Amino acid sequence: MNDCFDWIADTVGGRLAAALSALPASLKEEAQEICLRAGRPAAVVTARGSCFPDGRGGAASRPTARSPAVSAADLADALRRFCGYSVYACQEQLREGYLTLRGGHRVGVAGTAVVQRGELVSVRDISSLNIRIAREARGCSGELLRRCLSFPRGGLLLAGPPASGKTTLLRDLARKLGSGETGRVHKVAVVDERGEIAACLGGVPQFDVGLCTDVLSSCPKAEGILLAVRSLSPAYILCDELGGAAEAAAAVQGCGAGAAIVTTIHAGTWEELIRRPQTKTLLETGAFDSVALLRSREEPGRLAGWRKAGDLLAEIRGARAARGSLRVRGASRVAPADGPGQASRAVSALSAERADGNSVLLDSGRTPA
Repeated sequence: MNDCFDWIADTVGGRLAAALSALPASLKEEAQEICLRAGRPAAVVTARGSCFPDGRGGAASRPTARSPAVSAADLADALRRFCGYSVYACQEQLREGYLTLRGGHRVGVAGTAVVQRGELVSVRDISSLNIRIAREARGCSGELLRRCLSFPRGGLLLAGPPASGKTTLLRDLARKLGSGETGRVHKVAVVDERGEIAACLGGVPQFDVGLCTDVLSSCPKAEGILLAVRSLSPAYILCDELGGAAEAAAAVQGCGAGAAIVTTIHAGTWEELIRRPQTKTLLETGAFDSVALLRSREEPGRLAGWRKAGDLLAEIRGARAARGSLRVRGASRVAPADGPGQASRAVSALSAERADGNSVLLDSGRTPA
């Protein structure tokens, strides 16, 4: 189980590789991310927080005098290794701020943006590398299948904060659906734009994504959904992070062709999910029956709850209508300013609501009765 950690450490190379490889097996097992930041100690992130190699084969909650610091040269060398010594060949991914490694591991890249004609074309002077470790968690979608009653009979929107296990759950759902663990074997298509779900190497998935699962690796999601509908006849289409207009339109076509769409969206709470414009866009496609919310990086893969997509969409529409009504009432109650004194009073006038729902006008000289 620690092979992936040791492989990443070895790929980082140099003295950092030695310090990371010497860490206890239990810590390697828990590790979610390895963070390398220029001029600062290397860090390992687990569900319990960050810790720092102490240079003696252990780790501490705070850096020690022996904790290996990361230099700019270390980062440049690690990036070259991650790119297979051909950084130029990886420019398209680097422009998006990440690299996908063999095994589905993802390297977030930070540095100085190179912008031409208003568009980001590259990143130079790398200042940090955030390596997210991909792990297979067989059976982790069991709770999701038990609690989301309408799934797997309809589409699912899976929400959660970063590192909450969204991609890991997608991978296990693909395996269960494509291998018949939900009662029958389904045809599944995985649109794996960033190579994190199936982690194909030479066309062969490195993770178990099911017996009857087809993988479209490195394929943009909108195009991949349409391609799957046209040529693969899937019952389910799984992909990470839909959100753009073209992707939402593709979801509509996929749903119209009889495929259930399963995808993810970033949100840490129901309130945050309701406020995101992408949520309304996706739910209005009609492609989703259920929405599930994951807890946090401290409990990856665990559900905070689930809701019917129609109920959540009605709440979103109601919340937006209420906000629009308040804005209109507030604007209508502020009288036009004809002079300096009136201008001052107009600026301080606000629309407020009593507990009984009646509107009152507040200004700098009055309070509601």
